[in-house]
Amino acid sequence: MAMNITTQAATSADREDLLRLLGTQLYEHDVFLKPDQLAHAIDGMLADPRRGRILVAHEGTKMVGVAVLAYTWTLEHGGQASWLDELYVEPTYRSRGIGTQLLHAAMSRAKEDGCVAMDLEVEASHARAQALYLREGFTAHTRSRFVRVLDDR
Repeated sequence: MAMNITTQAATSADREDLLRLLGTQLYEHDVFLKPDQLAHAIDGMLADPRRGRILVAHEGTKMVGVAVLAYTWTLEHGGQASWLDELYVEPTYRSRGIGTQLLHAAMSRAKEDGCVAMDLEVEASHARAQALYLREGFTAHTRSRFVRVLDDR
């Protein structure tokens, strides 16, 4: 576990830091949401915990990491499941166990909220993230994920 790092549920007071960290994370993955779209998504998650949870990692007062869980009801898992939508640690804070700490907090929170499984995806080029998830007991699917945007962003 990372030293001097606290992990907790995000609140509306964390909004600006969430916009900064998640905006950076999405940009690094070539996901170009408009700022108002990202704010809408964050606000919606914070407003209704049935949608999921946002967990944050702080060193003192500085937010250094974030995990976002989205909840869905699925037949494949026989009930409520969580989707680890984002797990991000600021680059200067990596290799200190913060990602592992956030992942453990996310798995615990999802289980407390009634989820029976956690799904996630990893870019093929992110071997470090893949190693984390494999080490923590996740298994890789052999399927491909597809997406289609349904609005006029």
